[in-house]
Amino acid sequence: MSSQNLRPNAPANQRRTQRILLSVALRVSGKQMDGSPFVEHTHTLIVNADGALLQLRQAVHLNQPLYLRNVSTGEEEQCTVVDISDGASGVPEVGVEFAKPNSRFWRVSFPPADWSTRSPEAKRYAASPHAVQVPGKLPASKK
Repeated sequence: MSSQNLRPNAPANQRRTQRILLSVALRVSGKQMDGSPFVEHTHTLIVNADGALLQLRQAVHLNQPLYLRNVSTGEEEQCTVVDISDGASGVPEVGVEFAKPNSRFWRVSFPPADWSTRSPEAKRYAASPHAVQVPGKLPASKK
């Protein structure tokens, strides 16, 4: 398999929701090319409200339906393979998209779609005296 993106017409960096680097243990199931079922235990590399990027040794193809089971919660969601690429570790990286967006599946909170660090609300919050400071970081001095 080549290292090129199998979706050459997809615009670069086009994201509907924020990505989060998060390792979630998964049980992935689906059908092999011959129709026989497979199950593989793996983990995510990146998650977002629409799906995830995960490592998968089982050969899959674009548009293939899969089922992801969150090992911690037991929750299961149907998804579709939307991207396949060579992984840095030699294990293919597979992008999957949920049939319906489900940010709760990962048990993390995603900001609203229109949120931006450049929004007036974010600037107002960062300038407030109650804003949380990152340890070891000093606020920028005014000139």
